[in-house]
Amino acid sequence: MIDQYGPPPTSDEILDALDPEQRRVAKSVDGAVCVLAGAGTGKTRAITHRIAYGVLTGVMQPTQTLAVTFTARAAGEMRGRLRQLGVAGVQARTFHSAALRQLQFFWPRTYGVNAPRLVERKVPLVAEAVQHCRLRADRAELRDLTGEIEWAKATQTAPDDYPAQVLASKRKPPRDAAEVARIYAAYEKLKAGQGRMDFEDVLLLTVGLLDDRLEVREQVQAQYRHFTVDEYQDVNPLQQRLLDLWSQNARSLCVVGDASQTIYSFTGATPGFLLGFRHRHRAAEVVELVRDYRSSPQVVRLANRLLTHATGEAAKHRLELISQREDGPEPDFVEFADEPGEAEGIARRVRKLLDQGVRAAEIAVLFRTNSQSEGYEQALADLGIPYVLRGAERFFERPEVRHAAVLLRGAARSAGAADDAGGLAAEVGAVLVSGGWTPEPPGGSGQVRERWESLNALVRLAEDFSAARPEATLADFVEELAERAAAQHAPTVEGVTLASLHAAKGLEWDAVFLVGLTEGMMPIHYADTADKVEEERRLLYVGITRAREHLTLSWAMARSPGGRPGRGPSRFLDGLRGTGSGAPGRAAQGRSATTGAGSSWGPGEPRAARRAKAGPVRCRVCGRGLTEAAERKLARCMECPSDVDEAMFERLREWRLGQARLLGQPAYCVFTDATLTAIAEAQPGSVNQLAAISGVTRTKINKFGEDVLAIVAGRDPEELADAYDPGADEDPGSPGDLAGDPTAELPGDLPGELPGDPPDEDAFRVAGEVPGEAWEVPRRRAPDEGFPSSDPRHAENSLRSSRKRI
Repeated sequence: MIDQYGPPPTSDEILDALDPEQRRVAKSVDGAVCVLAGAGTGKTRAITHRIAYGVLTGVMQPTQTLAVTFTARAAGEMRGRLRQLGVAGVQARTFHSAALRQLQFFWPRTYGVNAPRLVERKVPLVAEAVQHCRLRADRAELRDLTGEIEWAKATQTAPDDYPAQVLASKRKPPRDAAEVARIYAAYEKLKAGQGRMDFEDVLLLTVGLLDDRLEVREQVQAQYRHFTVDEYQDVNPLQQRLLDLWSQNARSLCVVGDASQTIYSFTGATPGFLLGFRHRHRAAEVVELVRDYRSSPQVVRLANRLLTHATGEAAKHRLELISQREDGPEPDFVEFADEPGEAEGIARRVRKLLDQGVRAAEIAVLFRTNSQSEGYEQALADLGIPYVLRGAERFFERPEVRHAAVLLRGAARSAGAADDAGGLAAEVGAVLVSGGWTPEPPGGSGQVRERWESLNALVRLAEDFSAARPEATLADFVEELAERAAAQHAPTVEGVTLASLHAAKGLEWDAVFLVGLTEGMMPIHYADTADKVEEERRLLYVGITRAREHLTLSWAMARSPGGRPGRGPSRFLDGLRGTGSGAPGRAAQGRSATTGAGSSWGPGEPRAARRAKAGPVRCRVCGRGLTEAAERKLARCMECPSDVDEAMFERLREWRLGQARLLGQPAYCVFTDATLTAIAEAQPGSVNQLAAISGVTRTKINKFGEDVLAIVAGRDPEELADAYDPGADEDPGSPGDLAGDPTAELPGDLPGELPGDPPDEDAFRVAGEVPGEAWEVPRRRAPDEGFPSSDPRHAENSLRSSRKRI
């Protein structure tokens, strides 16, 4: 093993640190070599040791060696490893960074003027182009148009050729292809008139310069004699053209990639260059890396089995991975009755892993689209589990959701009442129409669809809220949203990762939960060709291979509690569910969680499991079966008479507000109104009776059970408050608490290396409403109401903008 703090290793020590296949890669320092490297097989180790071996043996000169990849994070990691190996002077950069340096050096010397200035943000320029064409586009459409222009330039498609290329590639543009072509042409004209270039132009202009100027091309080719390209399956035609010009007279060219991890075809990437490398370089040596050092044998077997059903050109070159780790648990397949139950069940499983000692930073919940995040954000927050959202804004920070908050707050302040015929959900939908919501989803994918999904999540939330509180007004709903937004702004230093499958590429965790694996979501419903379906399969493969040890795959049969179970698990799971807690066709509902002793369900068991054993919930007044979530919580029909003790209910509310103030939490995180109503109706006299009430979890019994039972028995909340010593029972900074330290400083919004970001391009922000203003409650709070006030640290004027990989 090489000591990174000791003296530089010798060439023999470089080879001794590798397995046989990696050693073949390292020794192939002359000519062309193609490395087909499966997930977790140590490809970065192999190619950095190859460069180090080449330098130490004198075959390569560091200053003549260029390694290119797709993100600044990956390039930085490569430079760091080379330094550990004692190799300095090697250039490790992204395609764009390397091209920009060449452009800025040669452009003034060739044309006598500086290179065009780089456009920091494309969207405003695209908006101006739309206006030039006398068309209109909202914010989401502008982002989709920007992505479409990026795709066209990456595939070297000119504006005039765009409609024909879209037709030939069966691509679905964000609007009429002729309109997109006009906008694209106007964008290029505006940009040129301002003497500016965008990120794609960096490559296009470098290609043009090398093509047109022989002296420049010869100088670059003399400078760099050895090339290494990482993630070669993600190369697009424009990047390949630049690589061809760079490496035309190179002494060595090494490419590494995995066709089974090609998931960015929508940006123009294609595995064709990787798979066709040996045909373009007849003497190339091909090395396969299949020893998987990341994942357990159980995870690797599942990944291999998934690809056995794959079709297409990439499937012909799939790699059969061989795990090098010790045995781990079998992957778990879990079927839930509905989406909220799935989110709650996954959150409980996360809590169990945390209790077993797995670090929060080593756990990830991965989903197909960013719009799925809200339910998991809320479920984790309810259990006091910190989380970080990677690759997208938090749900309540998304521009469309914040704009919706402004609309809803304004409507709530008006004098109008709710539409009794349609109810609260209909009123919310009517307000959000002006924000872009429609009863039916828009066609296709992209930002327009993601915006609609976010707005539709608010309408669905209104449906659930009105079911739990039939008398609720629009102002009550905005209050609920404000409290949810406040809870999801809790400061976290380390937390469970929530990310889309695309954003998870290149990362790994000890435990991974792949959620929402229903037909229509995986594969996504707009994957309407065989090639697109196969890319969805590869996306699931990427998700599976992120897990080192623990892997759970889950789906929900219905969207809402009590809804018709008309969904089915993803077709990709066919033939894979031979093990795990959820056998085919059976709702596992998180049954691997610890259960209570004896024949009765104890308070430590998940609510979904308690319901499963108890069978259908029936009204305790009339005996009718209950399907609505609010009715099941109260154990009676809404129309049946309530026997709630109003005085007890008010005492419970008073106690809850005091708890919320002490813990720095919104009140609903202690208990919701519906749960308090159920407690006041049931009047439990023991822990077991309290545990039988929906909404009362083991964690809440441990925290609040004694107080609740005391209040039910007649104690005054003020007596409990006087006797309560928060230091005796609570550690405000413990991971199990929702709020943590309420005085802790929020982490800054630091630029990240997101898989969707153009490599090396600085993160930029889009102006938007201030979160503290957007989520302001439409009525004045009482001074002692206990909800946290707006934190000025949340009042940032901008959000990170999601951008497509180039």
